[in-house]
Order: sequence, then C-alpha cells, then structure tokens
Amino acid sequence: MIHKVAAFYQFAALPDYRELREPLRAFCAGLALKGSVLLAQEGINGTIAGVAEAIDAFVHELAHGEMFGGRLNNLELKFSTAEAMPFGRLKVRLKKEIVTLGDVAADPTRQVGTYVDASEWNALISAPDTLLLDTRNAFEVAMGTFEGAVDPDIKSFGQFKDFAAEQLDPARHRRIAMFCTGGIRCEKASAHLLARGFAEVYHLKGGILKYLEEVPEAESRWRGECFVFDERVALGHGLREIGLRERDRDAARDE
Repeated sequence: MIHKVAAFYQFAALPDYRELREPLRAFCAGLALKGSVLLAQEGINGTIAGVAEAIDAFVHELAHGEMFGGRLNNLELKFSTAEAMPFGRLKVRLKKEIVTLGDVAADPTRQVGTYVDASEWNALISAPDTLLLDTRNAFEVAMGTFEGAVDPDIKSFGQFKDFAAEQLDPARHRRIAMFCTGGIRCEKASAHLLARGFAEVYHLKGGILKYLEEVPEAESRWRGECFVFDERVALGHGLREIGLRERDRDAARDE
C-alpha cells in the first residue's frame, strides 16, 4: 500500500498552541494518520503519513479549517510517498520552538532571508562571491550535500549560532546561500544572520526535498542522499526511497 507523506511548517503566531494540541491530535487520529507534529507559540512543524484522502483532509483543515482560523494560510508543504507506513505512531507535542535555535531575535515572521526557488538555485550557488552553507547536522551532511557547501560541523541546529559567531563575518561574507532538508532551519538561521547585520542572505525555498523533486538529476548539483526523519531514512533524486542500517538512522537524530 502506498502512503502519502506530507512535510509541512509555518512560522505564525499561535498564542493558543497549548489548547490546539488535543483537537489536532484527535483530528489526526480520526484520519488514522501517523507521524510527528510540533506546536509552539511561533508556529507548526511536522511530517505525517496516511492514505492520500486523509492527508488531503488534514492539509485542508490546517490551511482553511476552523481549528487554526486562517492563521496557517502560507504553509510550506512538500509531498512524497512511502511504500510502507514510515511512522510507528502519532505524536503531537508542545515545544518552546518548532525548530530549536535559542535566539529570541531570530523571528522569521519579522525578517527572513530571500527565498530562492529550486529552478534558480544552481545559478546562485555557482556565483563566485556566494558562500554556500549547509545548516544541517554533521551526520546529515556526511550522507549528502551540494557541491562546494561549507559544513558547520554541528551536532544539532542549536549550535548554529555558535558557528555563526565564530566563523562568519558580515564584512567578509557579504552573500550567503543556505539550505536544509525542508527549509525550516534556514528560515530561522537566516533571521538570525540578518539580526546580526548580514546584508545578503538567501535560502533554498522548500529545501533539499523540493530541489530533488523539481531539478532533473542531469542538472543537479546535489551529491549523495538526503536524510529524512522517518523510517524511509533517506531520499534521492525524484524523492525515491533509499534505506540505511538501523544504527545509522538512530545516530543521525538531531532534535
């Protein structure tokens, strides 16, 4: 049985996020969805899987239903498939941040880097004055990355601000292009760099997943596989499934 997988996020003001947890959990359970959803005051982030009709109903509720009242009308969404259910259960959790950086000044709803579509990414990262930066953890980078990308050598995204403080300089690094799996880490990282005075900050809209989905392999600057946080473990060009050993998947957990 083919399952539809939805990866989604949006930075949006959700002061009532605690009250949203149980209605959202019940809605997902009623659709027999499995996966993980994070709710915080700054927004929503998650990946879930189920039959196609259930995923479509879930996405419609987020964007247009009464539960969120139109506050999630700009969701970053990516769809893929899985031959088997890639999650063991459903989790809806409350967090301080939907992606943990620990910098209150990094608010993507106030300022964020320039989005670059997958079709325009190759031209940007080919420019000689562009610093290409991978914002993922070291295990993910080792599995695959873009040609010429800088590896910050971090164990979790929360360490990115330390890397930026030690290795990046607004006077020297005038144009920075960043990427991550689905785009959410780059939104927070770009907000952090802009708050620190970096002038030109770009990030890949939809992340690596959107790039692998839209850019033909013959034109691709991506090398390797893209780790994903579910039982499929990794995806390649065209978002095809690539398996890895159990111990390798567990070693890669970031947050």
